[in-house]
Amino acid sequence: MKTNIFFCGYSFHTKGYRSVHKEGFPAYLIRLQTEGSCEVVVKGQNLRLEKGDLLFLKPGDQYEILVEEGNKSGDYHIACQGDWIDEWWKRTEKESIYHIDLDGKLLSLWNQVIVAKRRPQTNQNHELIDYLLRSLCLTLEETMDEIVPTYPYPYKVTRMMRYIEEHATTAIKVEDVADHVQLSLSRSVHLFKESVGKTMIEYVQEIRLNTAIERMKYTTMKLEQIAEECGFGSYPYFHKVFKKKYGVPPGVYRRLEA
Repeated sequence: MKTNIFFCGYSFHTKGYRSVHKEGFPAYLIRLQTEGSCEVVVKGQNLRLEKGDLLFLKPGDQYEILVEEGNKSGDYHIACQGDWIDEWWKRTEKESIYHIDLDGKLLSLWNQVIVAKRRPQTNQNHELIDYLLRSLCLTLEETMDEIVPTYPYPYKVTRMMRYIEEHATTAIKVEDVADHVQLSLSRSVHLFKESVGKTMIEYVQEIRLNTAIERMKYTTMKLEQIAEECGFGSYPYFHKVFKKKYGVPPGVYRRLEA
């Protein structure tokens, strides 16, 4: 199932800008406001987009955008079509606008699509572009799922979980997690435990243990190296935590699973 990107990039306007598609936008449009603000008309509704607003349009949707003279507006955007995009779009009902946090990983992925598409046509890796576009769409879908009320955890808790999962193998601190979601330490600790049923440290240890078990099963790394690279710091501490969780030392577990 092929996808086709008509254009993608980053725009920054300071001298005024207007684009009108009263007869309907010709493709799927995904646009993320990253700086300043702008005015849009979407399906007859006048809206003001601020930093963090994510816009979705499907082919045929009326669309107008206006950046007033003297105002500034920065955005990432991508217009695309294709069978895979059709299926992805229909899979879940999409609102026209979501408000999301500007995540560095998301913007980095968007930039990868931009760079790959920017190359001369003869040098473009179309398979890579296709997979990058799918990755971007799926990442956006995950982000949208996290902010709807029906998601298993509150949005702040989900962001804490994602941060822990990304940094669990480093010297992560509870204060780092609280800072990431801009909550006080006491509030973040209480909210996480109340929602997830375990403390942040317990969740960190769970991620570390899962990572360690994967390396014990599928690599020949020494247990001391696994302990260090999975965030335990030392083998004695890894041994203690592992045995408490699984009832046997890491070395015995590894032999049993061999």
